Amino acid sequence: MLILTVSEVKGDNMKSLIAYYSRTDITRKLAENIAETLGADIEEITTTEKYTGKIGYARAGKHAISEKIVETGEQKHDPADYDVVYLGTPVWAGKSSNPLISYIKNNEGKFREVRFFATAGSSGFDSTFKQLEDYAKTPQKTLALTTKEVKKGTYKDKLDEFVK
Repeated sequence: MLILTVSEVKGDNMKSLIAYYSRTDITRKLAENIAETLGADIEEITTTEKYTGKIGYARAGKHAISEKIVETGEQKHDPADYDVVYLGTPVWAGKSSNPLISYIKNNEGKFREVRFFATAGSSGFDSTFKQLEDYAKTPQKTLALTTKEVKKGTYKDKLDEFVK
């Protein structure tokens, strides 16, 4: 019995990894949807920093503004083994989450091609993507979705264009 991944069915043999950080599960939902659409591996970025609750929210904003590098958990996947790495983050104070920036720093030089996706209440996407570009490299594509779009699931067309 022959089983094909989505990328093999589409005719491209691009091996993809979805690496993301999510504080409130909005970015996680989007990351899982991208991974499912592509048949890709997925890597949740974890950290020892506590960003939960109201105090965690304030700490996240403070760390984002200072671009603090934080300790991340053990990785399951090596980005160097992938043709494309999709990097996902929530927007914190107009910047990327520190766990994602730390992941990029920990894997410097391992990204062949990147695509960025971000979730936010309403704004901060352009500055977040610019920051990620400074740390990683110029993305082939970007995807910006509001929390409302992700919660309602009203982003299929944007997602299809992003993974093309």
